[in-house]
Amino acid sequence: MSNWNNESEAREQIKALVAEYYKDFKKTEQDKEFTPGDRISYASRVYDEKEMMALTDATLDFWLTTGRFSDQFEKEFANWIGAKYAHLVNSGSSANLIAFMALTAPELGDRQIKKGDEVITVACGFPTTVTPAIQYGAVPVFVDVTVPQYNIDVAQLEAALSPKTKAVMIAHTLGNPFDLKHVREFCNKHNLWLVEDNCDALGTKYTIDGETRFSGTWGDIGTSSFYPPHHMTMGEGGCVYTNNPELHRLILSFRDWGRDCICPSGQDNFCKHRFDGQYGELPVGYDHKYVYSHFGYNLKVTDMQAAVGCEQLKKFPSFIERRRYNWDRLRKNLEEVSDKIILPEPAENSEPSWFGFLISVREDSGLDRNKVTKYIEEHNVQTRLLFSGNLIKHPCFDQIRGTDAYRVIGELKNTDFIMSHTFWVGVYPGMTDEKIDYMAKVIKEAVNQ
Repeated sequence: MSNWNNESEAREQIKALVAEYYKDFKKTEQDKEFTPGDRISYASRVYDEKEMMALTDATLDFWLTTGRFSDQFEKEFANWIGAKYAHLVNSGSSANLIAFMALTAPELGDRQIKKGDEVITVACGFPTTVTPAIQYGAVPVFVDVTVPQYNIDVAQLEAALSPKTKAVMIAHTLGNPFDLKHVREFCNKHNLWLVEDNCDALGTKYTIDGETRFSGTWGDIGTSSFYPPHHMTMGEGGCVYTNNPELHRLILSFRDWGRDCICPSGQDNFCKHRFDGQYGELPVGYDHKYVYSHFGYNLKVTDMQAAVGCEQLKKFPSFIERRRYNWDRLRKNLEEVSDKIILPEPAENSEPSWFGFLISVREDSGLDRNKVTKYIEEHNVQTRLLFSGNLIKHPCFDQIRGTDAYRVIGELKNTDFIMSHTFWVGVYPGMTDEKIDYMAKVIKEAVNQ
């Protein structure tokens, strides 16, 4: 028999053992001294015993689905980022799906996105910013980007506009925000929705007319990802946030099976009208818990994931500062080879929370991007390309290439340049000065070889 007097005491002892386990086995992995030549990943989790204890706490609840930790995270995250409503989902890609699908709801009247309507976006980025529109039957309109900001070229927005345009849905690139002032004004002028894919820029600040906010809160809807390489992690996980109460309700509906009911998970008759309504062509009094107002999904997060997120959120401000420090240190180190590579520049009026450090090989340098990255990888520094490079060149477009399923504005010259000349390395908060300096040394060797 155990020596526990009650469940609370048992829980605390179990969590204390988990903390000891972390200190004996996991902490040593994270604190291992760097030796030049050791593998440097572009990203990694940064955590301590607190996350493992919170995960254990949630596991002992054995609630498994969305619960108290999810509620806690949503409230604390919304308060931190400055949004009225925040809703956890199971990934950043699901966050983008829900953000887009909420805008297809008939409740939005003339602003509802219907099949055949257009959404302005870019081809240089991650596919799941665009995928929901294509799968739904909307038409993405691809605009070029600028270098060295690697974000949408706002000078092309008016050319992309048509009578069918309903929204702009674009991502902030590796922490660097797009020109939010220009894009927000464009959307206001033409009564368009703005969805900020904030998955790679959580913690970035942007100032418009003297007002500073976090990226993701200037648009109608913002999205985030908590995948392990991202700014903070739950393992898998994402979030959709808004200040619009109507979009808030729609986001919840599409996330939770498309239901009309707003009862929290595990609660019945929250609205006190479970059996007295009439919906669609259903009989009067049909159980409101099983009334579906939209074709939705089940994309909720588990409470175990949310428990990890609650602890990560406490550390998050320090993560942001370290990312900025690492990015600045790396850029200063690489200034001496700026005649051969294009170094990234932050957007005006911004304070980025960097996800990575973008490098483009100059066309007149005589260098080959693939040879450069091959050298860097051979010296145990992990590299990544800027995701799809040019999404419309990928096999997923084979069956729709050249059709009216999408439109392209201009020639996407910078997008193609990035596809062939650009790569990036990490600046995640677990990187030490020694790792940053070693990366810089290897990159300089790669471009000087």
